[in-house]
Amino acid sequence: MTAETDKNRERAAKLDTASLSDAMDKLGINGQCYKIAPRDSSFRMCGRAFTILYGPAGTPPGTVGDYIDDVPPGSVIVLDNGGRDNATVWGDILTEIAHRRGIAGTVIDGICRDVALSLKLQYPVYSRGHWMRTGKDRVQVEATNIPVNIGDARVQPGDLLRGDADGVVVLPKEHEDAILDTAEQIEAAENRIRDAVRSGTRLDDARKANRYHQLQTKS
Repeated sequence: MTAETDKNRERAAKLDTASLSDAMDKLGINGQCYKIAPRDSSFRMCGRAFTILYGPAGTPPGTVGDYIDDVPPGSVIVLDNGGRDNATVWGDILTEIAHRRGIAGTVIDGICRDVALSLKLQYPVYSRGHWMRTGKDRVQVEATNIPVNIGDARVQPGDLLRGDADGVVVLPKEHEDAILDTAEQIEAAENRIRDAVRSGTRLDDARKANRYHQLQTKS
């Protein structure tokens, strides 16, 4: 399956993270990546996870990132740096190559640097922050394409990730159909509420008619 034939990826790309988050709450699934935010509020991203796990550098130190040529186009690069905020694992060389290769975006449990180029290219990067200090000789790649942790959410290779101005959610592969079905129902209900209010209906009546206060309540 390629990005061009991935129907669930197309569905997820049409939904916002708030609706997907509400859907996961309703289904009792944890997928909201806590404190992972876009470096620019205009960034939008959707794709399947290619995961990297980092650890402290050994002696001699290992590499921080020679994996980029193996990432399929349309993927989201997911970097678990354990939330470290004192060393980066993403910068302008990786941004340039990822943009050129058609990578959908990068998500980091940690920080990045060289934000100016990602803004210029409009290449989506989501992280806990940004700072200039390199991760070279401080951290190293431990494993590729294994389950990782991003903002207290488990991400497995091939899981769908959706990012927008509000942050990032991960849709576990075994639950993505149910999440997407529920999120589409939630967005449809909210659109009905908006249409009703625009037509003159009171907000409380429109919400009651569409069971707004139960939309995200766990089933």
